[in-house]
Amino acid sequence: MAAMIRLGLTGGIGMGKSTAAKLLASRGAKISDSDEIARVLVEPGQPALLAIVEAFGTGVLQSNGALDRERVASLVFGDDVSRKKLEGILHPRIRETWQSSLTSWAERGESIGVAMIPLLYETGCEEAFDKIVCVACSPETQRERLRQRDWSDEEIDRRIAAQLPVREKITRADHVVWTEGSLEAHADQWDALLACWSSESSTVA
Repeated sequence: MAAMIRLGLTGGIGMGKSTAAKLLASRGAKISDSDEIARVLVEPGQPALLAIVEAFGTGVLQSNGALDRERVASLVFGDDVSRKKLEGILHPRIRETWQSSLTSWAERGESIGVAMIPLLYETGCEEAFDKIVCVACSPETQRERLRQRDWSDEEIDRRIAAQLPVREKITRADHVVWTEGSLEAHADQWDALLACWSSESSTVA
């Protein structure tokens, strides 16, 4: 049995990571989404939420005890000290979760385990993966997609500035999937990569 491919999926915000994950899942890959992990980690009663309240105060909570995401975003984006404080709480817990998933999938004999990590390079996770793919599009398309989330240009600027430049992610990745065109064109690129990896695996075996 061929060893499972550990795939790191990254890219700039709004550049198509979620769509890529759906395409991969429909092709049999197992997916761990760092954003979804983070949402679970900060649910009421979770240690991470308690740590966030301790670090930032009760003002980051809604009246029902849930995390006020918009309030937290306003505190950390544009303030490197606050952002790093939040990342110090969340990133080790997120990493532990997706690493556990990858280990479990490998033990079960899955063919591809994917960790979708927007800040893969920023958090120094490269060595955990056999392959790293960066999904990317033009800056103009990226901004248009983010505006469709009802984000202001100022908010978009802050979010983009909090990540490594996409050009650097593209340079460091093993492969790049371009998401500028149609969904079919996006899917075709993944099919080509999966076929290539399958061929590599067969050759090694």
